[in-house]
Amino acid sequence: MTRFARFAGCTVLFNLLVIVWGAYVRASRAGDGCGDHWPLCEGQVIPGGAVKTLIEFAHRLTSGMALILVVVLVVWAFRAYPRGHLVRTAASLAGIFIVIEALVGAGLVLLKMVADNGSVARAWWMAAHLANTFMLLAVLTLTWWFATGTGGRAVRFREGRLGWWMLGTAVLLTALGATGAITALVDTLYQHTPNGAARVAAPLKTLRSLHPWFAVGTGVYIGALALMLPRLRPAATTRLWAQVLGLLFLLQVGIGVINIGLGVPIPVQLVHLVVADTLWLAFVLLAVSALQTDAAGSAAVAQSRAAARAAQ
Repeated sequence: MTRFARFAGCTVLFNLLVIVWGAYVRASRAGDGCGDHWPLCEGQVIPGGAVKTLIEFAHRLTSGMALILVVVLVVWAFRAYPRGHLVRTAASLAGIFIVIEALVGAGLVLLKMVADNGSVARAWWMAAHLANTFMLLAVLTLTWWFATGTGGRAVRFREGRLGWWMLGTAVLLTALGATGAITALVDTLYQHTPNGAARVAAPLKTLRSLHPWFAVGTGVYIGALALMLPRLRPAATTRLWAQVLGLLFLLQVGIGVINIGLGVPIPVQLVHLVVADTLWLAFVLLAVSALQTDAAGSAAVAQSRAAARAAQ
């Protein structure tokens, strides 16, 4: 594995840590720890004082470090790979999504969509934040994937119903993650905020009750995909990632049940988030391994189809 590929892998892992710390900021209701100041914290470069201020400030520091890592990744990709290479494309998209991530984070602070805010507007912001985070993780992971030599300029993406199945899975997992983030917010407000139930908008309470059923429906969809894949894409790598995806989803459902049973403690919430992000990355790798083929693979498929037509 090249130095660039190792750096790309470390960048993915560091961004995962930043995401988990951001969830802790939300769960601990420390999102207003720096007041409504951004990028400064309480109007200072290095603040002190309350614990929640230090929690939020640490999140801003790590987020800034994540931004720097992605910028280095983009510059390195353009220096190390030729024009048109998929590593360049994926890294460039990562640069775009990390900037959007920073802007959304700033918007949450400046518009006071933090701490005890239980409005529908905050839910929309959180959904957008989650969707962008998923896209950021996806393109960072693809940067690493292509840098390891799995793919490159010769990659061609197959079309057909499998592509639509993958798109459907991506939409369902993103929506499930967004509803899960909103559910976690509602649970936090219920348990740790004075008069918390009154602070939560009615649509968010409804969404909280529907989240487990949405998870079940998504699980059925993923199960159908896993059954279909061995016939459409019998490659060993694709089968492996399909199995990993299925096992992670079952694990995630189990952790969700434990989370509810224990009264949504913060440590279990964070584990739930880590598995959700890992599940998403497993899907990304499943999708790219199932949909991509090299030039030789495309020729073999074309020859196979031509032989089948001739036999008819």
